[in-house]
Amino acid sequence: MTESSFSNPAARRRSLRWYALRATLPAAIGVVAVLAARPAMAVPSFADQTGQPCQACHVGGFGPQLTPFGREFKLNGYTMRAKAFNVPLAAMALASYTHTRKDQVPAPDKLNANDNLAFDQGSLFVAGGVGQHFGGFAQMTYDGVARHWSWDNLDLRAVTNGRVLGSDAVFGVTLNNTPMVQDVWNTTTAWGFPYTDTAVSGTPGAAPLIDGALAQNTLGVSAYSWIGHKLYIEAGAYGSPSAGTLRWLGADPTDPGKLRGLAPYGRVAYQQDLAGGTLELGAFALKAAIDPGRDASTGKGDRYSDLGLDASFLKSIGSGGDTLTAQMRYIHESSNLAASCLLAALGPDCAHNTLSQLRGDLAYNWRGKLGATLGAFSTTGSHSAFLYSGPLARPDSSGVMAQLDYTPWGGGNSPFGPLVNMRLGVQYTAYGRFDGASHNYDGAGDNASDNNALRVFTWLAF
Repeated sequence: MTESSFSNPAARRRSLRWYALRATLPAAIGVVAVLAARPAMAVPSFADQTGQPCQACHVGGFGPQLTPFGREFKLNGYTMRAKAFNVPLAAMALASYTHTRKDQVPAPDKLNANDNLAFDQGSLFVAGGVGQHFGGFAQMTYDGVARHWSWDNLDLRAVTNGRVLGSDAVFGVTLNNTPMVQDVWNTTTAWGFPYTDTAVSGTPGAAPLIDGALAQNTLGVSAYSWIGHKLYIEAGAYGSPSAGTLRWLGADPTDPGKLRGLAPYGRVAYQQDLAGGTLELGAFALKAAIDPGRDASTGKGDRYSDLGLDASFLKSIGSGGDTLTAQMRYIHESSNLAASCLLAALGPDCAHNTLSQLRGDLAYNWRGKLGATLGAFSTTGSHSAFLYSGPLARPDSSGVMAQLDYTPWGGGNSPFGPLVNMRLGVQYTAYGRFDGASHNYDGAGDNASDNNALRVFTWLAF
């Protein structure tokens, strides 16, 4: 999703961390709305095209978490259809209420210090398949907190079928604007839990480059193969559109900067039936060099190498629609910020840094309606007074998030028609460490637990 700037400490530090992203998206009570914080993929026009209810493609009857059937639909280029023609348009939005354990000082821009009720985001989609070989979706989003329109997720595909070593195979090419938005497993940075999150309350400032920093400010092409419904292989690269183009699309061309040449990306995953469920094991990598803020005057770039591992397990239980899921990812990033250090007139000692991110979640969905998810997260990294403020000058953050949600119409039984869907949810995030420490992390007496947040949201799609 499109990121916004806020007046909380994490947002202010983004100007120093060229690569740090995700002051995440707004929080929680349902008061009118229509889907879409961060990952948003329960696109009703796909349900209309396939003739299937949302629960056929999405765990719990609401996106973006995909079932094995939903994964096949996406990998096959969004081309499956049950009718000759459908209108490839959809809309989503999100409204929420957020309460933090301690008032935010200063208050987020255009918001209260606490107890914020907000229309977070609204999205319009063009989404569908054309014939047997082409499909995709393009999303335009209004950020209700920043009050700003911009392009959002884009995934356009061309596919064909063949055989590899006697096994059925899909061969595809995807044009997209965010590394991993093309992925079908919900372990990844583009589609992982939490599927909606907050931009109203403070969130940790540090994240690997692949975790959203290049979202909507790059454009990439990759080729992939899906062999025997088991092995997925993808390779491609990303580049930066011109600054004028990005401004026209509503994106900030200086955040994090311009890619120097192409940034290669690779992904491999293996999926296997196991114990009545579906197990996936995978790995991914991104290598990039960036002119920070599009300033190439140093002749050098900031260089990043991101390597990741992921695993997931999905199992349907009984005949009533119960589903158990477990997901995990680990990312290690090595960076050399030579350009940023020169621009800041600092010595080479500031350049070399590492960052590691570990996330996991366990969820149970009852009857395709009631869901409960418990997630844990941890980010650790090297000391850097250049990148991180606070007494310890470290990025270390950790905590847990619990979510309860209710999706009454995932089976296509909405009283407003089969293409209207809704999710109501309650989320609570508790921090053990925040931007380096548990206590006095910012040198001003604030503790990690002061950022604990309760979020209640309404998520609607039509």
